Amino acid sequence: QVQLVESGGGLVQAGGSLRLSCAASGIIFSNNAMGWFRQAPGKEREFVGGISRNGAFTRYVESVKGRFTISRDNAKNTAYLQMNNLKSEDTAVYYCAAAASSTDMASTPPRTNYWGQGTQVTVSS
Repeated sequence: QVQLVESGGGLVQAGGSLRLSCAASGIIFSNNAMGWFRQAPGKEREFVGGISRNGAFTRYVESVKGRFTISRDNAKNTAYLQMNNLKSEDTAVYYCAAAASSTDMASTPPRTNYWGQGTQVTVSS
């Protein structure tokens, strides 16, 4: 059974930081590109960023470049999303996903294989 379990969400003031984790089980983690998406109330799910299978390549949506960093630890089957200088517009449910490649992750619609259940991030201004 494949599981992607996000953790680390919460309430933070604007300008603060959070680190989300995505723990994977039931898949060969190193064979999957990993990505993060978010969905704010009343909006469509949005691609935030992704990381290649070996961690050498990352890509981000323009609105988070310079503030968010995606990383992964293949030995721990875990992906991370470090979020700094958070803004109120970052408030959303954040989801991690697994895909065959970074290109699949960033496609529209995303060609993902698995999704996590999501974790709420709320940024107060």
